[in-house]
Amino acid sequence: MRILVAIILALVSTSAFADNMGERTAGDRVPTATDVITGLYSFSRFQQGLLESTDLKGNAEVKNLAALRAEEAGKRDKTLKQIQDAIGAEPHAGKTTSVSASLVEPENADGPTYVRSFYAAQIPEYESAISLLERYLKAPDNPALAAFAREQLPMLRTQVKDAERTMADK
Repeated sequence: MRILVAIILALVSTSAFADNMGERTAGDRVPTATDVITGLYSFSRFQQGLLESTDLKGNAEVKNLAALRAEEAGKRDKTLKQIQDAIGAEPHAGKTTSVSASLVEPENADGPTYVRSFYAAQIPEYESAISLLERYLKAPDNPALAAFAREQLPMLRTQVKDAERTMADK
């Protein structure tokens, strides 16, 4: 009887350890179509949040860029919605970081400081979206989403390089 209890406890503790290991390496696994759709929706929310942020404090340059990125996000979301509906994916709640949390608060920023923070806030978001798409393309589980990811990657890479260059110039 004691041996049976010991075996059961060993199995339970081993499976719990395996679950914890899986959580630690979740960033290493290839994302599913649902993960990618969720991540790209989060990225779109970030880009649309930039537009709201520039209404408070921003010059014409950042307002125009934020409007352009929000428009691109809307178009990307429409395409994602079509892919999502076709595969029956239900995106899960993604990260909900506020754009204003990553930007310098308007009352504490002068124009150039805000503009630098505007570009600086975008870089990690772009890098995260690019990394997500690159990891997905290693073993895609949906051909339509894989084609969409291949189409988006060059554009996102160009935009992050532009943001890095512009931030360095400011």
